[in-house]
Amino acid sequence: MSEPEFHEIERRLAASRALTDLPEAHGTLAGALCATHAVSLQDWLREVFADGVAGEAESTMLALFEWTRHVLTAGQLEFRLLLPGDETPVTERATALGQWCQGFLYGLGSSPLPDVEQLPEEVAEIVRDLTALTQIGVDADEPLEESEQAYAELVEFVRVGVQLLHDELARFRDQGVNTEVDDAPRSLH
Repeated sequence: MSEPEFHEIERRLAASRALTDLPEAHGTLAGALCATHAVSLQDWLREVFADGVAGEAESTMLALFEWTRHVLTAGQLEFRLLLPGDETPVTERATALGQWCQGFLYGLGSSPLPDVEQLPEEVAEIVRDLTALTQIGVDADEPLEESEQAYAELVEFVRVGVQLLHDELARFRDQGVNTEVDDAPRSLH
């Protein structure tokens, strides 16, 4: 599966009047997929679009949903955060990373996971770090090269941390699987 193209998805989200930008929407999806097997495309679309209908973005959102599920479960460390590219100023990319982390934490809260302090210490620490990253900013006095390097390191930290969380939370996802058919719509929150 090929990685979705950020700007094309962002354009389609805007045209379909999404409630959020792509970084937060993708973070929400990744967090929900880490938390539960029960999240569906429709569950996620209800979080991204006011009426749960993606309009012209439907096929794009389906592809993004399937790609994200695939790379998280493949076990090949292929997961990537969908963030603006290097042509975007680092201040905007840092803001997008904070939004991605905020969305991830929102999606992660979509299941009855134990309190973060009751999770394995490594998992709890990553959740706390992601919470802190929701407030990320760029120091205007820091040289651009240092800001770029720090940003790249944080993106890699989040990427690896999310993959680790997905793997570590497998037992909680497995405990939460309901084998009965339930036609009632689910909300991520």
